[in-house]
Amino acid sequence: MPVTSTSGSSLRLPLRALAAALGLAALALHPGSAQADIFTYTDADGTVHFSNRAAGDGRFKIYIKGDGRRSPARRGVTPVAPSDKSLERFSRYDAWIRQAATLYQIPEELVRAVIKCESDYDPRAVSPVGAQGLMQLMPETALRMQVRDAFDARENIFGGTRYLRILANLFNGDLDLTIAGYNAGEGAVMRYGGIPPYAETQAYVTRVRTYYARYRTTRDTTLASIEP
Repeated sequence: MPVTSTSGSSLRLPLRALAAALGLAALALHPGSAQADIFTYTDADGTVHFSNRAAGDGRFKIYIKGDGRRSPARRGVTPVAPSDKSLERFSRYDAWIRQAATLYQIPEELVRAVIKCESDYDPRAVSPVGAQGLMQLMPETALRMQVRDAFDARENIFGGTRYLRILANLFNGDLDLTIAGYNAGEGAVMRYGGIPPYAETQAYVTRVRTYYARYRTTRDTTLASIEP
């Protein structure tokens, strides 16, 4: 099923070399096969490989189930709601956000919008399903993005931004699909050929877009980060 643009907004950039380095060329999805299981493994060089034909290869582990769901979250998660209320938190990670955005050629404002919506800039946050840190990385996603400690703010920012780059490449730069994939998983986006019909995901896309626009139009990131 082809994935079509839903907004006209684009994250397209000349990043073929980066896409190859991240192993995206190995994502063997064919038209009509979006509901197949997808498997992944990371080789000794740190390249992430994907395949929908991994039977008999012990290196691969399940990445996305055929119905578009991620692997189930770990049991025994203790949620930690964002609790840092200091205004300083909105500028505390500026240098790392800029570095990650530059490295992966993702708009800095989009990285900030995701952090705002995911954790409200609190690196200690843990969601009920086990997502961790500033950009709320699931443990398996953190592993694929080579994040050793999801509660380390710098590692989390670089891992989350790298994941945004992978999604942007996968969805040909479509902003809405990239955001939806970050929330619901790329398998769900591919399955539905657009933003999945999940209330949470649809609200998430709207919220991230709102903050993305605020960060782009308001030079003061603290002011832009405060709830309207």
